[in-house]
Amino acid sequence: MTLCRSRKPVPTTLACLLILAALRPATAADRWPEFRGGDGVGVSDATDLPIYWTERENVRWKTPIHGKGWSSPVVWDNQLWLTTATEDGKQLFVLCVDCATGKVSHDVKVFDVGQPQSMGDAQTFNSYASPTPAIEAGRVYVHFGSAGTACLDTVTGKVLWTRRDLPCNHHRGAASSPVLFGSLLILTFDGFDQQYLVALDKATGETRWKQPRGIDYGTDNGDRKKAFSTPGIFTIDGQAQLVSPSAAATAAYDPATGRELWRVYHGGMNVAARPLLGQEQFYICTGDGPTQLLAVRTGGAGDVTKSHVNWKAVRGAPNRSTPLLLNDLLYLAGGIGVATCLEPKTGTVVWQERLGGEFIASPVAADGRVYLFNRDGAGFVMAAGRQAKVLGRNQLEEGCMATPAIAGKALYVRTITHLYRIEHGN
Repeated sequence: MTLCRSRKPVPTTLACLLILAALRPATAADRWPEFRGGDGVGVSDATDLPIYWTERENVRWKTPIHGKGWSSPVVWDNQLWLTTATEDGKQLFVLCVDCATGKVSHDVKVFDVGQPQSMGDAQTFNSYASPTPAIEAGRVYVHFGSAGTACLDTVTGKVLWTRRDLPCNHHRGAASSPVLFGSLLILTFDGFDQQYLVALDKATGETRWKQPRGIDYGTDNGDRKKAFSTPGIFTIDGQAQLVSPSAAATAAYDPATGRELWRVYHGGMNVAARPLLGQEQFYICTGDGPTQLLAVRTGGAGDVTKSHVNWKAVRGAPNRSTPLLLNDLLYLAGGIGVATCLEPKTGTVVWQERLGGEFIASPVAADGRVYLFNRDGAGFVMAAGRQAKVLGRNQLEEGCMATPAIAGKALYVRTITHLYRIEHGN
């Protein structure tokens, strides 16, 4: 194993420290296993992340990523995985990057696509590789919507199984990310023509259950039935619930069987945010038209639209990025470049701060700080709390569409063209 690239002798003490670091058991802080990390909440227990960086300062490495893809990186110990595609969508790839060096260790073309679905006018907002992978020990699961889903061995990069028979006209591209639950890999298809969820056996790829949405969208216009959200899995009174926002409504399902548990109608379409849970409420964004944030009380069954909606907020509500719940405050990154802090119990605005740009990537947090990245490549570090306080304003050469990952003492930031490891001390 190479510990240092320098030709100078490595001091004995430093060499021992490097070996001990390599042998140290992995912890939750070393992993970011799905979209928005462990439990999908965007919060890490990592410490000592930088608040300042440039293209050269506090950047341990910078690796070019070929093609075009908005999927977020996932991290498991010393590996980082992400997907990409040719701009025309005819070739779909998964890449593995060594966390220590930034070297690409696997670059696997998973699928060839003869006739990719048209992106239409969504070319700037979406890509053919937008869903974020899910990873666990020894396996990584990648998803490209109806173009295909695959499981790969993380050691060899070998494709273990694929599925390409799950139809959906995404119309403006796929973006919902897969989630793991026990032995299942759960996928979301909210398309122009059909809307459903499906659970695959993660060992074989075989279908275990499929659940049509059954939502009354109030229209025959398929464009208003589309959504791009990733569900969250929560345990309420001992019952696991797969809470899955869609156009017009959000529904919760038993993740083991697909049976619907409750639903709430809220309007909207193109919803992209993951739901959150805190203070016995689910926090749900509605996407476009209208753009709202709802607090839905837990414990409901059936249609809870009239009985369980505690509050609705419009001011600061994001239409793309997912809110962040940290220390009993909600943090939002709005599409118009404004960060907002809300009281979770009431939806009351605590503060707003204009940062600039447009936020597609979701905020993440660690060590009492909130990290936000916009489409212009600006990275903002804010102190978590009841006062708006910007600790750092930083700039990378390209913009961010992907939500960053946090692992160890590093931020892994994917821009339009590169992947960065941002960390103290280079």
